[in-house]
Amino acid sequence: MNAGTMLEIAAGVALGVGAVLLYRRRSSDGTSYGSQTAVILLVIAAILLIHGFGGLDYRPSPSELEAMRQ
Repeated sequence: MNAGTMLEIAAGVALGVGAVLLYRRRSSDGTSYGSQTAVILLVIAAILLIHGFGGLDYRPSPSELEAMRQ
């Protein structure tokens, strides 16, 4: 794991924690929870973490590898 990947994972975790804190904060009138911004931050954090852990890396299938060899 290189420094860029670790930084990406750390940013994803930080965004996730920040989103949860933002989501749990009460509104100014004190009656409700939730924020659209928090949900968007959670989605961005999830994408960063998936990418950081290699979930979006290209892995050719066996048939693609065979076609490349020919």
